[in-house]
Amino acid sequence: MRLTDIRTALDELQLRPTKSLGQNFLHDQNLARSIAATAVPERASFAVEIGPGLGSLTAPLLERCGKLLLIEKDARLAEWLRAKFPAERVEIVHADAIEFDWRPLMKHGPFPLAGNLPYYATSPILRHWLGPCSPVNRAVFAVQDEFAARLAAGPDTADYSALTVRTQRLWRVRRERALPPSVFFPEPGVDSALVVLERRAAKEFPPARSAFFHDLVQRGFSQRRKQLKSLLKPDPAVWSDWCEKQGLPPTCRAENLSVAQWIDLARALDPAAIHPAQHDGEQFDVVDENDKVIGTKPRSIVHDKNLLHRAVHILVFNKTGELLLQKRSAWKDREPSKWDSSAAGHLEPGESYADGAVRETEEELGIRCEFKLLGKIRACSNTGQEFVEVFAAQHEGPFILPPSEIQDALLLPLEDINAWINARPRDFAPGFWEAWKILRSR
Repeated sequence: MRLTDIRTALDELQLRPTKSLGQNFLHDQNLARSIAATAVPERASFAVEIGPGLGSLTAPLLERCGKLLLIEKDARLAEWLRAKFPAERVEIVHADAIEFDWRPLMKHGPFPLAGNLPYYATSPILRHWLGPCSPVNRAVFAVQDEFAARLAAGPDTADYSALTVRTQRLWRVRRERALPPSVFFPEPGVDSALVVLERRAAKEFPPARSAFFHDLVQRGFSQRRKQLKSLLKPDPAVWSDWCEKQGLPPTCRAENLSVAQWIDLARALDPAAIHPAQHDGEQFDVVDENDKVIGTKPRSIVHDKNLLHRAVHILVFNKTGELLLQKRSAWKDREPSKWDSSAAGHLEPGESYADGAVRETEEELGIRCEFKLLGKIRACSNTGQEFVEVFAAQHEGPFILPPSEIQDALLLPLEDINAWINARPRDFAPGFWEAWKILRSR
């Protein structure tokens, strides 16, 4: 969109750019095409743009994807965009991107996100859209250059911060290029930059519990001049041993730790990280086709020989009826990184289904609650040859998720889960398909 086009559109709308909304419209057409190519490197079926404004970036984005969702906070611009772009390919939502509910977008699978972000909203937009459960796999933003420097910073630099560490745990970040004020109208009073964030591979870093990690990093950077041992107050012996293993002095500060070291520190200090991971030596009851116990075998033999055994699935709802889904750890031996029931697991030898539901819910979610039996699933290939009893419970959290078992969890309305599982069934563990059938049949 050329500068003359922007001026004409603003005159038609009788609109003056609003500083409080960060309205600085991109007018360099070549730059817009370059940004679109960076945001969607290969043709995508679906993409999202935050803050499209007058559509300068929207048009080149639409050339590279099948369908586009635009989230525009200014009602006047949202209405103008509806008249400009084809409704069959472009959905325009008048909403604040910080408050937008992206959970219904899970059905689209991993998708790219782009936008020219207002400076005042950049940090909350990143927190809202780029968390552990986000469906975004690549984000390309025009942001204030100072903010881009903070996102891409390395240890032992002035720009390295809690924001840096929290973001880089999940995302590879690079500052792609400078964006001078002259490419925007009106010209902003600060320099901008294009920043690219790409989702890290599932096993690039060891698992860490998100809530604990974020709190730890925030406390560590709360007073940059203070030593970490003074801010975090770890057990002295644990701290001394950890620093020695990392080759760090016990007097180190927050900015001295790399992202990998922050993750390792969280794993060393988080009580939930001591939850034992699955292992081949675990013992399972083996059952016959009538679910009667006929012996006990190690986990490895039960799975290798597809012997019939027992498990439970627990579906935990909040008071509004949203269902908690867990994302299985990438280190699980079966269905890694798939979405699954709120809690699930094998029964221990001699354990009843009801007792197994209590234990698994405590171990995987850190909660105690009352259970209601929803139904039973016969052993089949989808359950991994497990007889499964499915229980329902209600709890408002918070949930404590052992990182060796669960990557993260997300509460979702049932209609959103239904649309997602119909569109992308392979995003879910097959055992959940069966539990979902039990729930939907009631």
